[in-house]
Amino acid sequence: MPTPEHPLLPLLDDPPLPRSDAARNRDAVLQAAVCLVAQEGAASVTMESVAEAAGVGKGTVFRRFGSRPGLMAAVLNESETAWQAAVIAGEPPLGPGASAYDRLVAFGRSRLELNLAHADLIEAASGPDGHSHPARLFAVMHVRHLLAECGVDGDLPLLATSLLAPLDISVVRHQVGSGFGVERIADAWCDLARRVVG
Repeated sequence: MPTPEHPLLPLLDDPPLPRSDAARNRDAVLQAAVCLVAQEGAASVTMESVAEAAGVGKGTVFRRFGSRPGLMAAVLNESETAWQAAVIAGEPPLGPGASAYDRLVAFGRSRLELNLAHADLIEAASGPDGHSHPARLFAVMHVRHLLAECGVDGDLPLLATSLLAPLDISVVRHQVGSGFGVERIADAWCDLARRVVG
């Protein structure tokens, strides 16, 4: 039991606790990046502009976030966290309380809308292969869970990945650029989900 005289020491493999000024700098940089992305769009935001807006040196931005994709991923995490909370515990049909199939349909429509709303940010935050892995992992796990609740047989991880592929921002952008309306894309995805669920 820790006491003022004998505080609980971190374990050897625990990450070091950030100094309070380092934590403040990280928060200032992240909030500056969030504001700049909202005002100018992700494509226009540079590490230099974020550093200037946060009142820190460019080196501080790189130390805290590693790279521009790393910083954009942290900004994206703000909206992803809120969206994932709605999926896990929000109002039905996106959240619990609706049938698994209704939740799956709501999930697809909501993910499509979110991807379109944050398209530039998603692309700026993507890794070398073009994907934001934590967000993709959450989506695959959730869809896999819903497919299982719907009684779908087969290789659920691969089925979930296949079902999510049409919602990928690069696919959606190509379709929108080819003249397909968003509602048509959403309806086609719901039709695909219905066929998978059977």
